[in-house]
Amino acid sequence: MEDSSILFKATDVSKSYGGHHVLKNVSFEVKKGSIYGLVGKNGAGKTTIMRIMTGLQYPTSGTVEYGFDRKEIGSIGALVETPSIYMNKTARENLKFQFINLGISDDSSIDDTLKFVGLEGTGRKKAAKFSLGMRQRLGIAMAIVGDPKMLILDEPINGLDPQGIIQIRDLLIRLSREKNITIVISSHILSELSKLATDFAFVEGGRIVKEATAEDIENAGEKLLVVTTDKTSDLLVALVSNGYNAEQNTNPGKITIHGSVDIAAIASLASGAGCAVTDMHNVETDLESYFVGLVGGETHA
Repeated sequence: MEDSSILFKATDVSKSYGGHHVLKNVSFEVKKGSIYGLVGKNGAGKTTIMRIMTGLQYPTSGTVEYGFDRKEIGSIGALVETPSIYMNKTARENLKFQFINLGISDDSSIDDTLKFVGLEGTGRKKAAKFSLGMRQRLGIAMAIVGDPKMLILDEPINGLDPQGIIQIRDLLIRLSREKNITIVISSHILSELSKLATDFAFVEGGRIVKEATAEDIENAGEKLLVVTTDKTSDLLVALVSNGYNAEQNTNPGKITIHGSVDIAAIASLASGAGCAVTDMHNVETDLESYFVGLVGGETHA
């Protein structure tokens, strides 16, 4: 691959099963060190993209390129759908089996890996007794055996409780920052995905309709300031007369001001108009509204 900053590149990738076209001319690039989020509704083609990236499936047409030696053992780690865990074995035993499966004789890093994912204290406890979050962390531990260049995760936080979600999120951020692993991830929970990913691909109907960075999404929408006050009419008049683009919010007692404004100036103006302000907060485009704006309808990403 010519560009050394790119770890993975798909060009015009299509996938068909019989006469059913699952992917249609999909092209995208994953940069080294990024956390690349795949966003799309159920059936959009996200899992098929991930399976092709891992080599579990081959495209019907198109090409995939890797910025590393794909034949190197453990170069890609993956957790697609459910972790392949031996439920009657301990975390340590599961990791040892993974080393054997990959043909890696030196398993001296098992203790460090267990500690990294927060499972160092599980001892002789069998995986069947683990919580769902612990099993997901064990699945990720197994996926990073061999120090992969790229880690592919399909819905790793699906079904987890809030604490489990936070643990997985923190673990993935540490994997990216401390181990320099490039991560490709999909998730239904867009609010959580937005806290993780640096780049996004929006998938709809087997196509990637748009790629965007986290900064693109942050800057895509209009910035608004929502002001809560006891005298909406008085404050609205004061704002409009001073050149602000303001309007009555649909919620009683609130005013929406369009554009980037100085909060201190608004507070001063409200005070001069005899209006008590109890709250002011900025509203910007988030990942969910950006996605809905692209593809319409309910998210179910």
